Amino acid sequence: MTATTKNLVEFRGDEPSLAGNSNWMLAQMVAESSAFSRATQLRAILLYIVRQSILHPDEPIHEADIAHRVLGRRSDFNPLDDNIVRVQVAHLRKKLDLYFSTEGRNEEMVIAIALGSYRPIFSARSEPVTSPLPFHDPKNGALESSVIAGEGVTVASGSEPDPAALVGIQTASRRSWMRPGPILAALIILLLGGCCLTLWLQNRAMQRSFYAWKYSPAVASFWNEFLSGKRDTDVVMSDAFFKLAQDMTKKPFTLDDYISRSYVHELMSQEKNPDALLVIGKVSAWSSANPNHLKLARRILALDPLGQSTHLYYAREYRPDLIEQDNVILLGSRITNPWAYLFDSRLNFAVTPDSNDFTTITNRAPAPGEQKVYTRTDSSGYCVVAYLPNPTSNNKVLLIEGTSVEATEAGGDFLLSEDRLSSFQKTLHVTQFPYFEVLLKTSQVKGTPLTATVEAYRTYPVQP
Repeated sequence: MTATTKNLVEFRGDEPSLAGNSNWMLAQMVAESSAFSRATQLRAILLYIVRQSILHPDEPIHEADIAHRVLGRRSDFNPLDDNIVRVQVAHLRKKLDLYFSTEGRNEEMVIAIALGSYRPIFSARSEPVTSPLPFHDPKNGALESSVIAGEGVTVASGSEPDPAALVGIQTASRRSWMRPGPILAALIILLLGGCCLTLWLQNRAMQRSFYAWKYSPAVASFWNEFLSGKRDTDVVMSDAFFKLAQDMTKKPFTLDDYISRSYVHELMSQEKNPDALLVIGKVSAWSSANPNHLKLARRILALDPLGQSTHLYYAREYRPDLIEQDNVILLGSRITNPWAYLFDSRLNFAVTPDSNDFTTITNRAPAPGEQKVYTRTDSSGYCVVAYLPNPTSNNKVLLIEGTSVEATEAGGDFLLSEDRLSSFQKTLHVTQFPYFEVLLKTSQVKGTPLTATVEAYRTYPVQP
């Protein structure tokens, strides 16, 4: 739409109260200046808002009124659909700054429009500009003026400057550096710089607090594979009831038995006591895990304090499709965590139950100097830590399988300790961990792991 505006004549003295008003006279002078000679709309907006501020000082000046009455927009103008007024007033502010710094630099009063408002502000110039004094140019006989150092100090052409004037120039020059504008701007810049530095330091401290493991080279090298955010990582805890069912029936169960719940039916078929059957039925429906495994799971989840990529599952809640979709960390051997069956055949060090109800480690392919079987005792145990690729996807798998809950927790301690993990890294002579299996020998008291040392290990190439 083509905007139609009132011309300047319509705003000149159209109300008696405008006649002789100093603000109106200043606005007219500004509107007729060369700075506004081609800015028809800006000139019209300026005269309109000045006129309104004089005639109706207690009424706000609305954006829609400017659009309709000055720029020719329809009476139902909606500022949300058209920002023409805001754009033009922004240009008007710049034009006013230009005028009062050039043609109007000698005006005692200045006009400004505050941000967020359309009401003009008339104020005395905070720092008057001294008009230059004329002098005679002997070349053309014209009266001209010369300003020394831009401070309003003048001298006639061909004459020596007055010493007092030179002192005034030097003083004024020094004073220009003391004006509040530059000093205030410098202080604001320093303040903002200090705030930015403080925020950066606070953020860095928060990062170190939340993600302390990222500042431990060996730990970061390993756990970045699971916590880089590229894929989700599922931490799956063991099922205490699954182990109990095997102990009570004296029979091992598989993952298929677990998913189909046939192991529960097997257990209930052997029980004749109605009260015991009722208890078995209720407990078998619960999601349960050993407290040591839960503690280890919480320590792993703490590596991702915002929970952006890690998820905790009880074994009973987990699903086969998640194995292919996410990275997975399995806590406990196949005896306590049936999902470990999916990877048991790929392990060299396998956790197996023995005839004395003790779990042992079977070394399926012993290297020179290694044992065929590693048997736990009351004060020591073993843990297999296996970092492997998932053969059905591009994801990673981590198994932490102990001959006891204390041994499993010791395996987690090994992976979370910079000293132990960096020592193992040096043994492998690598900077980036390959896929590996490591057999740890652990010492323990009831409920608490004490130490873990590397007994044997295998490494596997990372497939491209």
